[in-house]
Amino acid sequence: MRQHIIRRLLVVLPASLLMVVLMKTGVLDVAADRMTFDKLAWFDDTKLVEHLRILVTHNGMTDEPGRCLVFIVNGNDPLNAQRIDVMAKHIKGCPDPDGQPQKLFTIRVDKADRELQTDHGTPGVFHPMRP
Repeated sequence: MRQHIIRRLLVVLPASLLMVVLMKTGVLDVAADRMTFDKLAWFDDTKLVEHLRILVTHNGMTDEPGRCLVFIVNGNDPLNAQRIDVMAKHIKGCPDPDGQPQKLFTIRVDKADRELQTDHGTPGVFHPMRP
């Protein structure tokens, strides 16, 4: 019985630690995004925002944690040039330099051609965004 418990622990503990490491590094988020974000998801603003949240945090476009980002979708824009403002919110658990929401940059989305452009680093001048 004792050997049985030791064998189980030798399998369960490393697997648990591996899952914690994968979760903390964001690998699980990226893998889930790749499996669930498809061609039709470009037209669903909720899925698109979650996809952008993962892209922005994992591409190093901001140091803010994903839970501290707010995406403001401009619903009046055409489908081939929809603008999404990326804001940093400052509430519990998020960095709070002055307590006010701060605009970080804008992402322009062409849903028909599935292209992303951003003005990150060059306000007002858009360039292609790395996938």
